[in-house]
Amino acid sequence: MSDLQKSFAKSKLAKLPSEVPMEEPQIPEDAWESSSATSSVSSSGTAVPSPTRQLFARAGRQSSQTSLAWTDFFEQELFIPDEVGSLRIVHHVYLMPPAEKGPLFVMHHGAGSSGLSFATCADEIRKILPKAGILSLDARSHGRTVTSSVDANSTNETPSTADAARIESSGQVELDLSLETLSRDLVYVIHQTQARMGWQSLPDIILVGHSLGGAVITDVAKKGELGPKLLAYAVLDVVEGSAIDALQSMDLYLSTRPTRFPSLQSGIEWHTRSRTIRNTTSARVSVPSLLHEEHEATESSRPWVWRTNLSATKPFWENWFVGLSRKFLDARGGKLLLLAGTDRLDKELMIGQMQGKYQLQVFPEAGHFVHEDQPVKTAQILADFYRRNDRSALVLPPKVADMQAFAAMKKGNSPGGSAPPK
Repeated sequence: MSDLQKSFAKSKLAKLPSEVPMEEPQIPEDAWESSSATSSVSSSGTAVPSPTRQLFARAGRQSSQTSLAWTDFFEQELFIPDEVGSLRIVHHVYLMPPAEKGPLFVMHHGAGSSGLSFATCADEIRKILPKAGILSLDARSHGRTVTSSVDANSTNETPSTADAARIESSGQVELDLSLETLSRDLVYVIHQTQARMGWQSLPDIILVGHSLGGAVITDVAKKGELGPKLLAYAVLDVVEGSAIDALQSMDLYLSTRPTRFPSLQSGIEWHTRSRTIRNTTSARVSVPSLLHEEHEATESSRPWVWRTNLSATKPFWENWFVGLSRKFLDARGGKLLLLAGTDRLDKELMIGQMQGKYQLQVFPEAGHFVHEDQPVKTAQILADFYRRNDRSALVLPPKVADMQAFAAMKKGNSPGGSAPPK
């Protein structure tokens, strides 16, 4: 290789992205379900990551598609029961409690995803803000949150992903993923987490939502149901105009993606090869919660199927996004919009951005799952966003009257000063 070729190769290597996904020793395919089951002894079980786990150690080639357990990224999981009318819901959340007076980042994932979508990003936030807490929930019909009828014979208080999917597939419960319902669930989970953890008051909250989750957290912010505890909110890669336009092609997209997988590893591999998720570590922790293994599969060679039936959510698609831009601009609190491309901005948001109504950040190297593709950069942006909106760090200037009184007192007490006139 000539010196010129060597120089060119070095320049190319220097420009490689910093977040290159590493590999780790192989983990059994059922590690996800087994770790979930064994850690769910109680509704607020605590699991401490093993110090011997090397998440970013290099290993054999095949290990890049093995799953990672949620315990490597969160400290606890909570199962929060709820009854609404004739429905019984067991909400599932992943939690890293805040320390001392640290803030609480509340994460809401997008349609078809799960709370583990924010796993790698949450881990990076804690590296930057060690006192910060992270609460990442599974929405209804996602992850390990399960909805059933009140009179159903379900005694499983800590369902796995497969259990949750099996209960809901009975068809006894009508799917309700309206924006109003999801917003109500989010506020309920936050307050119940406070009660479960014994917090005297809520920590300062930063809401973070991706795609559908962005619509949910914006709706909660607009309604003001968290009061002054809501410092700010961040929306990841969703705006009203482009989201509604994209709905026209959703059916086509769903018809082209695989409906089944022969193994969990193949599901992870599809997400990385298709560049749906561009970070291997993120895919290895989040994808297992998107799939479950059918015990009586119609295709025994491909028993792994999607946890959430996205096609069934079609009646709610428009409800999620109509009016999103106006609510985002009008809600109280700091505002951050993190996008994968500026072409996603609609007219209303472009005007708001020029008026300085919110912070805009663009990651052109990321795909739709910006927080999974670029967890380190996303975490840094969110940490800086919190610091800018942290009220405890604000130092307000003294009042003019107080300054005048202090100056008069100082003058009167000075050695050469004269007494104030009577």
